[in-house]
Amino acid sequence: MASEILVNLYEEVTCPICLELLREPLSLECGHSFCQACITMNSQKPTSSSEDENSCPLCRIRYQPNNLRPNRHLANIVERFREVKEHMEEGQKKHVCERHGEKLLLFCQNDGVVICWLCERSQEHKGHKTLLVEEIAQDYKVKFEEALARLKMEQKKAENLKNDIREEKASLKSQIQAEITTVQKEFNSLRVILANEEHKELQKLQKEEEDCLHKLDEDEQELVQQSQLVGNLISDLERRLEASTVEMLQDVNGILQRSIHLNMRRSKLSPKKRKVVFQAPDLSGMFQSFRDLTDVQCYWVNMTLEPIEPHSGIVISKDGIQAQLISTVVFQPKNTNNGSRRAMKGMFHTSHWKIAQGGVPGRQVINEKLGSSWSVNNDYALRGSLNINSGKHYWEVNITRKTAWALGVHYIKRPEVKVEHFDDDQFSESCGYYGYQSQHGYWGIGLRNQSEYIAFENSHHRNPWDSILCLNVPPCRVGVFLDYESGTVSFFNVTNHGFLIYKFSNLGFSQTVCPYFNLMNCEVPMSLCSPSS
Repeated sequence: MASEILVNLYEEVTCPICLELLREPLSLECGHSFCQACITMNSQKPTSSSEDENSCPLCRIRYQPNNLRPNRHLANIVERFREVKEHMEEGQKKHVCERHGEKLLLFCQNDGVVICWLCERSQEHKGHKTLLVEEIAQDYKVKFEEALARLKMEQKKAENLKNDIREEKASLKSQIQAEITTVQKEFNSLRVILANEEHKELQKLQKEEEDCLHKLDEDEQELVQQSQLVGNLISDLERRLEASTVEMLQDVNGILQRSIHLNMRRSKLSPKKRKVVFQAPDLSGMFQSFRDLTDVQCYWVNMTLEPIEPHSGIVISKDGIQAQLISTVVFQPKNTNNGSRRAMKGMFHTSHWKIAQGGVPGRQVINEKLGSSWSVNNDYALRGSLNINSGKHYWEVNITRKTAWALGVHYIKRPEVKVEHFDDDQFSESCGYYGYQSQHGYWGIGLRNQSEYIAFENSHHRNPWDSILCLNVPPCRVGVFLDYESGTVSFFNVTNHGFLIYKFSNLGFSQTVCPYFNLMNCEVPMSLCSPSS
């Protein structure tokens, strides 16, 4: 049926003059079409009678040569028919044995090739198992489809592997960059001492990054090449599945073997995820001090300042982090009632301050002016708003420009202090500080006489300032670290890269403690620091 249609179509697109497929067809007024060359020659050919001049070769209807019209629609049909004809002729040639000229109807399972009946009887295929092409084609079509599906899975696997490499590269770069940032941050704190060492560490990290990235680049390039091979095989299999059965089965064993043995894999081992965190070298005591300070700063706590005594000469900022001796001094005679009090007031702005609990400014003695008739209050102590009975705690105090101060920790319920009798000068100089000892529930350090740093160690003498501390750099900022379970209180000179000022050990706390601060007799403020300051 299909062949009859092709024959009829061939007749319709054949030139009646040259009996070949129409070329650049021209249509006459009568509707018949001819090759441009044929009808032009027909118009120019001399005729025996005037009736035959410029008449259609088929129906003899006269036409004017100037009225010939190109038939583009018919030209397109002729071109499509010519392509079909050429394809059919090529297919007939492919389906014919090149050696014997017979049709390829048999399939040799031993060699995996399509042969003719004469090839089957030849010495080359003697004894081989052969089947009709139609019988074996479906089996191999299924195998091709399975191979195609597998190769597509391998192609997807290749894409996943490449994505893994990209993620590893990004992760590696991120890790290296994060570690570089850590290195730079630490070395910037000790730039003078550690500049050369920082350069070495950065070079090492950069070399590691380059080596790892180079290996990953090589691995990625190999995967690209493998992907190209997979793509070529996929294209070949898809082409075979769309082609004729005979063409699909040609050299079938070779392509199946290649598709089976082609596995997407990475030729190099993936670099393990980096878990190493930069460890700065132990180059000096300064660096160790800086590391110790960094470690304890992880336990930074927030708190506010509170007065210990209700009537103290201290004002505290409204945010509770700064305290200062009040500049207004009230003197109260011992033997007078409230109505006879008189005050000596100085200038002081309180818009950002609140007077310590009780609202009564501290009282000072000015012996040379007011004599012994005035009561004395020399307690300028504060506590932090923390009740500590477990864990680790760290805070920092700003004592910039203060000429006298004391700070540390103390028991909330302190043992009673028994003070011997001293004269007035000894009391103000010695007994006022005698209670600041471990045996009385105090663990701290302080400054006196503008330059003498001391630790409140236990002492049986009247003056407890026996533990004189030698500090190369005067602290403007002191860090305090309390480890309740270990029974230690440490003091760090934050101004000097965290140098350890003093450490109390083996305290064995028996009750709740809290931070302790004392402004002493210096009017310069004392303030708590924040981690970001």
